[in-house]
Amino acid sequence: FLMIRRPPRSTPKPSSAASDVYKRQVHGDFMDSKGVVVVALGGNAILEDKEKGTFEEQYKHVENSAKQLFKIWEAGYTLVVTHGNGPQAGNLLIQQEEATTQVPAQTLHCVGGMTQGQIGYMFQQALQNEFKVNKRPCPIATIVTQVLVDENDPDFKNPSKPVGPFYTKEQALKLQNEKGYVVKEVKPTGDRNWRRVVASPEPKEIIEVEAIKSLIKAGVVTICCGGGGIPVIQTKDGLQGIDAVIDKDKASTVLALTINADYLVILTGISHAVVNFHKPNQKVLNQISVDEIEKYYEEGHFLKGSMGPKVQACIRFVKAGGKKAVITMLDRAVFGLAEKTGTIILPNPAKLQRIN
Repeated sequence: FLMIRRPPRSTPKPSSAASDVYKRQVHGDFMDSKGVVVVALGGNAILEDKEKGTFEEQYKHVENSAKQLFKIWEAGYTLVVTHGNGPQAGNLLIQQEEATTQVPAQTLHCVGGMTQGQIGYMFQQALQNEFKVNKRPCPIATIVTQVLVDENDPDFKNPSKPVGPFYTKEQALKLQNEKGYVVKEVKPTGDRNWRRVVASPEPKEIIEVEAIKSLIKAGVVTICCGGGGIPVIQTKDGLQGIDAVIDKDKASTVLALTINADYLVILTGISHAVVNFHKPNQKVLNQISVDEIEKYYEEGHFLKGSMGPKVQACIRFVKAGGKKAVITMLDRAVFGLAEKTGTIILPNPAKLQRIN
């Protein structure tokens, strides 16, 4: 992983909590923000694992997510939204494979672009409707985002990113034998805890970052880096897509640091990160220093296919200068930012005193 440091702010940090980098647009005017927050939405914000994946099912979840995102904006934060695309990309890949006798299949990186447009459209529309209902007009836009990766990343040889539906072990192994899927167990419990996995290289750089910054500074609620962004490599002829799916939490960290965000909020299906899961000494993590949670991470408490990347992303963000990272459920996001619920990851005490 290429460690990215937050760029220095262009002016000295004011004593107030308002960001000196971005302001929020309200009724056509601009006001001070409590800070820039990147909110990374998990797949459960769009589709639950036992659903079919119809547009109606997905849009219903997106509408609920939009209500929670509006609450964050209404609380005074400059809002940037990222989202996953694992279920959608996996389902679209199945459609590509099953329709090859009629039309040519598209590449995995192209599927990433398709799902960015699909999910971005749903969030963009649902947020526009939510802001209108609350009589708080604000421009909202989605930007299809490319993310630079290394073509020699080791994950291309040992894929780790779950995509598509959940399967039983028997179903997964059958698909492995019949279609050549790489499959792995991605949840510690349940009957359907196996999924197809594809390469997930480390994100290095957000290609459209200057366009994203311009939108945010113009007061636009910006949806970007969907599904972790479209993975691209640099060749002698320019950028070129490569078949992979980038972890959206890791890409959100790179984005947050590059745009100088104050906070990173990762929303998932549970309220807190937990160590010693399903053991007698299970422990829920509330407010914790970055060094403490990093120790738990290195001890292997967080599963690679689920909580692991989320914890790792938060560690990277806070260690690189972020003020706070939060892991919690969608409907508790605002309370997580207020440190009333969720796993709150803070700088180590000595550094925290210097920030304050």
